Amino acid sequence: MAKNRSSKSWQLAEKIIFAALQILKENEGQLQGKQVIEEVEKRVDLDDWAKARYEKSGYIRWRSVLHFYTIDCIKAGFLLKNKGIWYLTPEGEKALDLGESQLLKDATQAFKQWKAEKENSTILAHDSEINHELEVDNDVDNVSEVTISEYEEIAVEGLKKFVRNLNAYEFQDLVAALLRGMGYYTPFIAPKGKDGGLDVIAYQDPLGTVSPRIKVQIKHRESPASVDEIRQLRGVLQKDGDVGIFVSTGGFTSDAKNETRSSHTHIELIDFGRFISLWQQFYEKLPDEDKKRLPLTPIYFLGI
Repeated sequence: MAKNRSSKSWQLAEKIIFAALQILKENEGQLQGKQVIEEVEKRVDLDDWAKARYEKSGYIRWRSVLHFYTIDCIKAGFLLKNKGIWYLTPEGEKALDLGESQLLKDATQAFKQWKAEKENSTILAHDSEINHELEVDNDVDNVSEVTISEYEEIAVEGLKKFVRNLNAYEFQDLVAALLRGMGYYTPFIAPKGKDGGLDVIAYQDPLGTVSPRIKVQIKHRESPASVDEIRQLRGVLQKDGDVGIFVSTGGFTSDAKNETRSSHTHIELIDFGRFISLWQQFYEKLPDEDKKRLPLTPIYFLGI
């Protein structure tokens, strides 16, 4: 049967997929999925049909179409998703040069090749060329992966909202708990008051005799950490085997990121999205007392 790439759903998919990848490129190749969706809505002219809800699931059509075709982009190697964060790959950045239509064609072709090699695939969509190209718009409404992806992003945003409501010292304790979940000892957590530039010190052994010894600076605020703050942390990394970690819920300025890349002293940057991802990754290794600081629900353990 002839392909129907002139369908309204296909035309919508071309626009919103291209816009999503372009938005990621403009944001250094990564962004929370929820933010990508918000930016797509601002950038793309969406009519009433695109904004309508599916009768069965109640999901908004254009958002479900976007999630549906990100599966193709993942299989094409244009896009990665991990714990609510979307990442543009170098291949995805190159694909933007193809334009809206050819980019989506290449993505769907990559999916078909992948499916041909995986005849026992359990994905609950893309069962034929017809539904893959959304000639039957109702197929999107039946895609369980769309539901999972949307729920995960909602859940991640809920986690972030919870963390935003913590004060600086509560978040400091949360960072220390994460380090314990990763197998480190945390003999020093700064008390209220002046911290001397350090909020947490972590060791691989109880006495701190094994390198690396980790010194952590934490900023829990909306504004990004500056290059001067990175340099202040580097200034307290005096011993051989000292490693710095800077955790900032407001992210980092471009100058701050460049400073860490060019520094001979290793400083690891952890922004809000990466912190949440690490918390999810090591959650099961946390003691029950630390789990209660930021509990997860089963949705976090569903795959995308």
